[in-house]
Amino acid sequence: MPDLWMPGAVRADVGDHAACDTQYPPKAIAHITWDKNATAAKPVDLVPFANLKSYFTGGGVGMAPHILWSPFTGEFTQFYPADSRSKSVVDLAGGTRTNRAGKVVIQIEALFFPYCRTPDGKVYAQLDDTPYKGWQQLQDWVTSWGVPQAWPMGRPTDFSPHRNEHVWETEGGWYAHAEVPENTHVDPGSWPEFIKAPTPPQKPVYEPFPGTSFFKAGHRSPIIAAMHKRLVAVGCNHYASSANADTWGPGDERSYAAWQRKLNYSGSAADGIPGPTSWGKLHVPNV
Repeated sequence: MPDLWMPGAVRADVGDHAACDTQYPPKAIAHITWDKNATAAKPVDLVPFANLKSYFTGGGVGMAPHILWSPFTGEFTQFYPADSRSKSVVDLAGGTRTNRAGKVVIQIEALFFPYCRTPDGKVYAQLDDTPYKGWQQLQDWVTSWGVPQAWPMGRPTDFSPHRNEHVWETEGGWYAHAEVPENTHVDPGSWPEFIKAPTPPQKPVYEPFPGTSFFKAGHRSPIIAAMHKRLVAVGCNHYASSANADTWGPGDERSYAAWQRKLNYSGSAADGIPGPTSWGKLHVPNV
């Protein structure tokens, strides 16, 4: 089972846990705290993270999310376990229980408001401009709960509402507060893109040249066995037998010299010791 409490987050359990409506697909809801109003002409100092933490464990407990996140420092505080609903969206009687409509409905409040000013004097117009420290950690934890890395109603790029109750009820993924039914807020305005896992390096089709010193009498390797098969396949079979095909010996030198001559090498260039050019042309399969 995934971690109920996000690793690395400060736990500030406010209690009052309640189960989600698990017939709906898993979701995450993106918010910003928007605790001050500022403009480009009149930026306002960012509210300290500790102040918001105190708010959500005190007078604002009735609106507490799962996670309070500072995209400036990478700090996290968690108020509810992942499998409980939290209370950061409006939930009207008789409709979709918005705070619960999913196997999980993980709500994240990013500490941010447009044109906030950080202690170093920098002003940020939108969340996506911030360093969004900790985003990888947050994204991975949310994903571990089965929330798809997708925005069914579109990744937020402005403060326009886009709401569709059918999509909300039937598709899992990330939703802006501006996309949640029964709500009127238009945040978060923007959100970081998902960080994709690095693509593992592709194994080369052919075995890279292992170096001249590799080809010493008695050296055993599956690379030598693969070379042996290729030399036979290209008509350069000067082996006495196929025994010990993975061990470098006189048959390998004779056969490889035949390959070099086939490539129009002569004299010392056809001495039976592989070089990088002739090796590359032999196309020994990667082992």
